[in-house]
Amino acid sequence: MMRQKIEMTVDEKMWNRISQIPAVVLVLLSGIDIVRFAILGDKTAFITFSMIAVAFMLVVYMAWKSRMPFLYLVIAAAAFILYFNTNFSTSTYYFNWLFLAEAIVAALGGILGTTVMIWKKIPVGRVAVLPLAAAVLILAGFLGFWKVRYDAGHEAQGQARDELWAVPAKYDAEESEQVGNVEEVVYDTKAYATDERDVKKTAYVYLPYGYSEEKEYNILYLMHGTGDDEKYWLKTNPYNKTMLDNMIADGDIEPLIVVTPTFYVEDDCADDLDHLTYSFAKELRNDLMPEIESVYSTYAKSADDEGFAESRDHRAFAGLSRGAVTMYHSALCQSLDYFSWFGAFSGSRTDKTAFEDTIQTGDFAELPIHYLYVASGNFDFALPGQVQDYQALLDIEPRLRSGVNTCFDVFPMRYHSMGNWHLALYNFLQKIF
Repeated sequence: MMRQKIEMTVDEKMWNRISQIPAVVLVLLSGIDIVRFAILGDKTAFITFSMIAVAFMLVVYMAWKSRMPFLYLVIAAAAFILYFNTNFSTSTYYFNWLFLAEAIVAALGGILGTTVMIWKKIPVGRVAVLPLAAAVLILAGFLGFWKVRYDAGHEAQGQARDELWAVPAKYDAEESEQVGNVEEVVYDTKAYATDERDVKKTAYVYLPYGYSEEKEYNILYLMHGTGDDEKYWLKTNPYNKTMLDNMIADGDIEPLIVVTPTFYVEDDCADDLDHLTYSFAKELRNDLMPEIESVYSTYAKSADDEGFAESRDHRAFAGLSRGAVTMYHSALCQSLDYFSWFGAFSGSRTDKTAFEDTIQTGDFAELPIHYLYVASGNFDFALPGQVQDYQALLDIEPRLRSGVNTCFDVFPMRYHSMGNWHLALYNFLQKIF
């Protein structure tokens, strides 16, 4: 009897030593999560990831204290999902790779710990009720608060307004009785990033209900992201057009023209698409804008440099993901004389030097910037870079004042997806013109 008791005690000590290693490492990594999102400086991301980190710590404590190593696998699954949603190797680099480390450590702890318990026939301990209850309350409270706010935004009636949680359903649920039209435009341009050969490209143009050549319309150029095309905003995801129709019909925004081009040029720069985010400026200025605004009625009195410069207050450019990068590189930095309203949804990758060398030099330095709207989801892999680049821009650009003519919205529970960008477009449309 004595020998068996000593052997069980030794086995339990071995279990504790094995279980403590992943527990300590995971608590340390969760603490680092809290610190790094605090340093990042965004309140929504900090609160979200702090809640997740604290919940991880509580589950870790319960897995160790209750001798339930299989609970580590819950953390492994959650951390891997976070890693997958919040990381993209070519743009986030190391910032969000910590979730992968947490997933690996938790998986090893769960597998090895469970194996040892089965091998040594160590019984499962009593459930640590307090950490379990605390973890459930944190997650349930967080998700419940989000759900209540989401439903409130989704069910909102009346005039459109900034809404960080959901686009009101009335803009998406039903087609408006006043339906706008989407037309296809084929235009001639060049492969500016490579050999400047002649090419033909396509853009889509949204015309509001009742469009008339006798009226002048504000115009928004709206760019897609990597892997998509000129159809993405209005054709692939037609509820963006439905939202436009309904917002105009309800009088929430003025009727406007929306143009959705593409930065792609046949097979050019397939290995380094960043070149296209810069070269698109030449296509935009030399070919696309003259083609569009010589056909459709905008505030430009002529479809040339003078006409575009004089009407810049009535022209906006926005994009998602690499389209947002294109906005910075081609519209803001190279075409500030043609545009004065800008939107960046889930994309940046533009440091302060680029702005110092472009919009703060020559004639661009004297031009007003009417609004820069920046948005991302709190699980969006683009968020860390966006926050850092945005703050760097505000530090050096006196024309942009937070809360006055620029803002950065971080959407709770959103990631790098159209749900994120649909909401960003909804907010952006209310800020321009």
